[in-house]
Amino acid sequence: MKLGELKPAVEKQDRKRVGRGIGSGTGKTSGKGHKGQKARSGGGVRRGFEGGQTPLYRRLPKRGFTNIHAKNYTEVTLTMLNKSKSTDVTAESLVEEGIIGKINDGIVVLATGKLEKKLNVKANRFTATAKEKIEALGGKAEVI
Repeated sequence: MKLGELKPAVEKQDRKRVGRGIGSGTGKTSGKGHKGQKARSGGGVRRGFEGGQTPLYRRLPKRGFTNIHAKNYTEVTLTMLNKSKSTDVTAESLVEEGIIGKINDGIVVLATGKLEKKLNVKANRFTATAKEKIEALGGKAEVI
């Protein structure tokens, strides 16, 4: 193979040259139709513009707020804790074992499911029932 015989993997298509005479198929109005706002240079309207009518985003009332101080805890159930191989369970160990994905502002242990083994769990929060179920099997529920 010679350098002159090289070809691109995908055939290149020439860009459409508009406004180059009637015979080209895209002459005269260059595919923009006749007159009007869209035919002019820089023509068209911005996003959300409704022809001068008050746009939807201004007609609807504002509602609610976002609490910037709210904590976003990753939820862990007792069923998920059963999958843990170690007896000392922390947020980091759960991530390493692939039981949970990423930790946001910490973890909260929920009482969903049934715990089957004695565990020492360290978490940011526990529901009252989850704490009872962990301690009923002789484990520890430690708030960090």
